[in-house]
Amino acid sequence: MNYNGIDFDTYFKNYPDENGYFGKYGGAYIDENLKKAMEEITEAYRTICKSSKFISELRRIRKEFQGRPTPISYLERFSGSLGNVHIYVKREDLNHTGAHKLNHCMGEALLAKYMGKKKVIAETGAGQHGVALATAAAYFGLECDIYMGAVDIKKQAPNVARMKILGANVVEVTDGLATLKEAVDGAFMAYTKEYKDAIYCIGSVVGPHPFPMMVRDFQSVVGIEAREQFMDMTGELPDAVVACVGGGSNAMGMFAGFLNDPVEIYGVEPLGRGEKLGDHAASLTYGTEGTMHGFNSIMLKDENGDPAPVYSVASGLDYPSSGPEHAFLHDLGRVKYDVVSDDETIDAFFKLSRLEGIIPAIESSHAVAYAMKLAKKMGNGSILVNLSGRGDKDMDYIIEKYGIR
Repeated sequence: MNYNGIDFDTYFKNYPDENGYFGKYGGAYIDENLKKAMEEITEAYRTICKSSKFISELRRIRKEFQGRPTPISYLERFSGSLGNVHIYVKREDLNHTGAHKLNHCMGEALLAKYMGKKKVIAETGAGQHGVALATAAAYFGLECDIYMGAVDIKKQAPNVARMKILGANVVEVTDGLATLKEAVDGAFMAYTKEYKDAIYCIGSVVGPHPFPMMVRDFQSVVGIEAREQFMDMTGELPDAVVACVGGGSNAMGMFAGFLNDPVEIYGVEPLGRGEKLGDHAASLTYGTEGTMHGFNSIMLKDENGDPAPVYSVASGLDYPSSGPEHAFLHDLGRVKYDVVSDDETIDAFFKLSRLEGIIPAIESSHAVAYAMKLAKKMGNGSILVNLSGRGDKDMDYIIEKYGIR
């Protein structure tokens, strides 16, 4: 399929280019020492991603350890409550550790072993990436440091406990707003001192090249599985595919399976409390081009041009930028990016729980909420939502803040 001059038959061969750019977005804006480290990671990844030994080992891990493929579920009662549109969910909540994050963490840890590294370093917001990397580190026998904002540590206590039980060292970050951006800052600073013995396992399709490419590739299993499963279930493609977008790893994984198909694709950002700067984290909707954390993308900026303060009820989405590939697809128009508010998200959280017996992560609830709105607009057809994680981690916070509805 050709879309606005881009041939999606060959898209994944051409994007990113050899310097890590998706159009004008991406790259590696880092100091010389880290640039050498990133070049080492790039060379190692490009070598082993074509290796039958690496591929077969990753496939074995996915099948025997992660429990892949995860299924697609048809939401019959949920769909019926909205009209005549049929809504399906890709059940990444059933992936081991409860979210999509393990898909790239096992790949990154396997790469670390191949490179002879002794430690993995990462940031986490909602804690799912931290839990997944701590799991991967335990599996491969690696040391693990996880940087997490103090605000998120309080909101996501169950995941903090999981990381510690798995043997990870959870480093509390108290700078600034003490959320995801500051956790990334802390992890980057640590990595600059330990890059010879450690690898920074970025938790989304963000950061300097090769991570936006690498994480997308590891996450593409979601979209590849989902496309095949949906065709088997229904005999046709969905009319629309929906996923939440913070940094954007679950979304890029899902979208990768459908970019070359005549399917509408929607990325859902957090509107939070409203459109005022500081009340949301919808970078693609309200942001402009800018560079942070080693990559160029679309970001939310304050009056000085620095990353703006952001907010979302979902700890995994409160980041002032998004992956460079999302910025590219946004400008191209191939993916439509829109927003839902905290209130819409929490309503979707309870509705899916009550009607289908599935408690979704708050992050995933953004996608579910948008599917509800989209269903009413469409009138008929089918929507496939990436249910990127389960809501166990969020229940205490939801009950404390919103009660039981």
